Formats: sequence, structure tokens, C-alpha cells
Amino acid sequence: MPHRELSLAVVGLQHPNARGVARKFEAIVCVPGEPVHLVPETKNKHDPQAVAVFSDRGIQLGYLSAERCGWVGGMIGRGEEVRAIFQSAGTTTAVIRVAIGGADPVLPPPPIALAAPLSPRDQEPEWYPDYAPPDDHFG
Repeated sequence: MPHRELSLAVVGLQHPNARGVARKFEAIVCVPGEPVHLVPETKNKHDPQAVAVFSDRGIQLGYLSAERCGWVGGMIGRGEEVRAIFQSAGTTTAVIRVAIGGADPVLPPPPIALAAPLSPRDQEPEWYPDYAPPDDHFG
């Protein structure tokens, strides 16, 4: 299979691990580019296609989303070389970067930061014209 890379969602950060470090905390301490490990859970009673995601320290971060776990788990089961690195963490999900076909994954360039919106004070002009009432105001 030719080399292919994609970013995948890791869900379940808000759920606790059975014991030890919380998933969300582990995602916060992961560094972009750090290796992560994908482990198919064919005996998972909720989803036999589930693929668990573990940090390089062996702490579970969560699972690949349902849309991709069967596809990625199937490749791993067929012996395809799938490598993964941590990309970013959010509130309830994380993102990993996966390379299929034996290559090391590469983080995509960071998104372009948008300029912060101006505060109301910054939006006001530095001077104001004097108010001039209509000529007929003074009668």
C-alpha cells in the first residue's frame, strides 16, 4: 500500500481510566509529535472493532472515532504498518496523526492564527468631532 497520512479524532477523553492517570490529563501532557500506540480491542464488548489509543507512557487516551476504527483496526489486523503521533488535545477529544504504509507520520503545519478581535476600546477612534446642532436649533 502506498504511503498515506491523515489526522484522526480520539474520543473519550472525558471518561476515566480504570486506575491511574486520567485520560484528559494525559492528553494535556502529551507533546505534539510524541509517539502514540494503537491497540485493536477485538474482545471489546461494546465494539469489537474498537481501537484504543495509548500515549508513549502507556496511559490510555481514548479510542479512535467509530467512523475510522474499523478501517484502521482492519489494516493493523492485516499486518499493515500503521504509525501514529500525538497532534493536539481539545476539551473532549484529541487528534493524532497516522501514517499508513511504513513511513513516520509528520505533523501538518499549524493553522494560521487569526488576529484577535479588537476590544471595544481599540475600535473607537482617538478623536471625536464636536457635535454641531442644526442651524435652526438656536432659532
